[in-house]
Amino acid sequence: MSELVPGGNLALPGGVLTLRVPGPFDVSALVTDDSGTVRGDGDFVFYNQPAAPGARLGGETLTVDPAALRDGASRVSVVISPAEPDTPLGRLPAPSLLVTGPGGRLLARFTPPRPQRETVLLLAEIYRRGPTWKLRALGQGYADGLAGIARDFGVEVSEDTGTGPGAGPVPGRTGPGGAGTAPRRPAVPAPVSTGLSLARGAARTALGHLRDAGRAPAGNSGAAAPGGGTRAVPAGSGGRSVGAGSVADGFLRRVNSARAAVGAPPVSLDGRLAEAARAHATGMAARGSLGSEGADGISVHQRVTAGGYAYLTIGEHLVAGPRDAAGFVEYCLADERSRRTVQDPAFTEAGVACVPDSRSGTLYWTALWARPLTAAGLVRTAAEVLALTNAERAAAGLPPLAEDPLLTRAAQAHSADMVTRAFYSHTSPDGSEPWHRAAAAGSTRRTIGENIACGQRSPAEVVRDWMDSPGHRANILKPAFTHLGVGFAGGGPAGTYWTQLFGG
Repeated sequence: MSELVPGGNLALPGGVLTLRVPGPFDVSALVTDDSGTVRGDGDFVFYNQPAAPGARLGGETLTVDPAALRDGASRVSVVISPAEPDTPLGRLPAPSLLVTGPGGRLLARFTPPRPQRETVLLLAEIYRRGPTWKLRALGQGYADGLAGIARDFGVEVSEDTGTGPGAGPVPGRTGPGGAGTAPRRPAVPAPVSTGLSLARGAARTALGHLRDAGRAPAGNSGAAAPGGGTRAVPAGSGGRSVGAGSVADGFLRRVNSARAAVGAPPVSLDGRLAEAARAHATGMAARGSLGSEGADGISVHQRVTAGGYAYLTIGEHLVAGPRDAAGFVEYCLADERSRRTVQDPAFTEAGVACVPDSRSGTLYWTALWARPLTAAGLVRTAAEVLALTNAERAAAGLPPLAEDPLLTRAAQAHSADMVTRAFYSHTSPDGSEPWHRAAAAGSTRRTIGENIACGQRSPAEVVRDWMDSPGHRANILKPAFTHLGVGFAGGGPAGTYWTQLFGG
């Protein structure tokens, strides 16, 4: 069973899947093609319309048979909302998605960062990549219930005009594309309406969700035990732990040899990374299982930053089984994704540790890779995001965005705040929105938009992910925007947090 983090994905077996979210939640699903929009209202599965080809809802359980989905369907997005309408998810127990495969085998569990004011959560998606179906953990929140998310996927919803919470205009926000809004997913041209009726909610705050395009899950870049899990230590090992010095020396020698083979510069060992690696490996050994988060709820990235190490990029290997440094490095190099982490020229420092499970003797390994944060490096990272964004605008025939110091200040503060307070949302825990943060930084831009993302390890990766998402792409290619601020911070549960703050 895999514990997923936001952005993490998992290859699925063939056959019928069961997805369950225990608790006071309603489960819904939207069936789409690669455009991310429905073909018609019949692709929305919810309490008033509990079935579609290949998808059926029964209470807190959704069953999905990918082979039986309608022609052209390539994605099923799983949504939860409070069973009691207009209740913020932050007032309810933290939701957890449990995914079971054929034969009742538990495949994955995903518990997203706790929502705050949002009333609906785009929890995960089942998507086709070539001949394979995969599960991707998301955690994207909305603040206006099912009506908002349904429209963003192209469902035409007839709204009841009410006087309850959220009815009528919201001060400080305008319609789609106006000041203070995050652009929404475009609706399907002339959608078929079957009179779906949902309660009207508050205005939308669509979070910037991840699209990992085959990359390692956030919080587990470089892969943990490629192909599935742990490699057993042969009987008789007795849980013997290799000394820290010999482990580090053997690791560094073999790693730098592998890096030299592809022209990547050598890495050096850093004591803070080694200490964070040892703390994380100790936690895994105590539990007897791999994971990017410890039993105390602290992620491996949070251990790194808590030890005083600030970084521009980070990667990690979490593996159980190899008996020495040579076997561990060999294991990491055997898998293409893991090998890319070992040989990535962006990394300049590393730390490694292994700790035995006292019950089985299995060695649990953590290797951390990083490039330390510098002021110049942060400026270069933001400049690269801006340049890549402007390249996308140029390709669409749009003028470039200019760097705006005030928007940059607000964007950087938001990324840092998401790390410090361990949340992921356009809405801060104190209730502030993107336009509030821009104004607080001194900006007088009349139109504000924001993209956020977490888990991506480079400017190229995060811009590609934003461009793969219709709502974020709309921000990048909006003609009315003229300026941009970029923020980045490392740490938190996902490892990296990115913010684009647009102004016009």
